[in-house]
Amino acid sequence: MMATIEQCRRFFAEYVVRVAGSADARLIDAFAAVARERFVGPGPWELCVGQRYLRTPDADPRWLYQDVVVALDRDAGLNNGQPTLHARCIDAAQVERGQTVVHVGAGSGYYTALLAHLVGPDGKVVAFEIHEALARHAQANLAACAQVELRAASAVDAPLPCCNVIYVSAGITDPPPSWLDALRIGGRLVLPLTTETGHGVMLAVTRTAGERYAARALLHVGFVGCVGARNEATSRSLAAALQRDSIDRIRSLRRDSAPDASAWCRGDGWWLSCADAA
Repeated sequence: MMATIEQCRRFFAEYVVRVAGSADARLIDAFAAVARERFVGPGPWELCVGQRYLRTPDADPRWLYQDVVVALDRDAGLNNGQPTLHARCIDAAQVERGQTVVHVGAGSGYYTALLAHLVGPDGKVVAFEIHEALARHAQANLAACAQVELRAASAVDAPLPCCNVIYVSAGITDPPPSWLDALRIGGRLVLPLTTETGHGVMLAVTRTAGERYAARALLHVGFVGCVGARNEATSRSLAAALQRDSIDRIRSLRRDSAPDASAWCRGDGWWLSCADAA
């Protein structure tokens, strides 16, 4: 007997979360509750396999419950990202019920919906998507999520609410100061620092005190660039650091101070250190 879509979704949820190295029951429930087919357009779908795309035989949504990247706009290189990658990164964000989360790069809204499920009805997710067509789709796809506010705009220069988590789904070179300022004490910023090639490192930053930020690398990643948050000089510094040193040495993010001998990478008004947060 063929598995029901609910059975496929539940197995998929267990699989991606456990492969990501987590056993968080709340995260598993979120992946099991959110129907991916609602966020990727009508099938058949184009699944990314290496540098190519493979078209599903039909529009059966069971095809979507694999650890695969699904094309949203193939020509623009926009996709619904890899589930195990996002499971690992959302797990690192430690999203709790009732919290306020900012999602930068909402795409069509799938991972925004997962974040909304985690914060619950008493929480809040403010999601930004600069791509007009994707923002329209996300707005429609997230209509049932009363705790989500979708803004069809860039988050780079926008005022952000004071928040517990900022989850970024587009590659940047320099975290805007406003993002770091928006984090509450204990708040987490999970973001991909990427070079001009789109490759880089997923970083988890925690604000431990007023201007103290612990940081650790999660994994190597590849992301489409975040418009307005790119800097050529920082990209070169990051590329050199990735070639020269292990990402596992990253311990803290420093602001408005001169880099010292512990510097792993230098940015515009910030730097990553191999020393613990001072």
